[in-house]
Amino acid sequence: MQGLGFWLLGVLVLLAAGLIFYYNRLVADRARVAEAASGIDVQLKRRASLIPALVQCVRHYMQHEQATLQALVEERARAVQLADSPLGQRAPVEAHLGSQLRQLFALVEQYPTLKADGQFLDLQRNISEVEQHIQMARRYYNGAVRELNVRVHSVPSNLVARLFGFAEAEYFALDDSAEGRPPQMEWKG
Repeated sequence: MQGLGFWLLGVLVLLAAGLIFYYNRLVADRARVAEAASGIDVQLKRRASLIPALVQCVRHYMQHEQATLQALVEERARAVQLADSPLGQRAPVEAHLGSQLRQLFALVEQYPTLKADGQFLDLQRNISEVEQHIQMARRYYNGAVRELNVRVHSVPSNLVARLFGFAEAEYFALDDSAEGRPPQMEWKG
């Protein structure tokens, strides 16, 4: 009888150790997703803060493109409005904002004096850098989400996830793969 108690105690200790191990991994995965979401948020806010200066800079040159500029301003306002929303809800709006930026930079090609403006070139370089950072942050975030989601659904960690209420995270996905490309910009170096 004493040997059976030892075995039972050993099994309970192993179960408790497994529970602690998987719980800690799930907590770490959830923290990584939150950190990655914060990284995306920072980059999206950087982009949103550059857009008003860009619009002011190009408005002087692009008198006939007011509809494009207005659409960009409106899309930025929508993005700022959703700043506290989950990334999954913000992704389509942010992707459309990126599309509006690409459209603006395509129109800039028709304005040689604007393309030579120092302030515009600086803004263009900064926005291009931010777009690249957004892509990197999105990849990191989606990787962290994948790790968490795999643990939430795979055995035996899924049992711990259900027990402690860990849920699947939402990817930061783009509807159109072309939206993931940074705006094509040329600058004079």
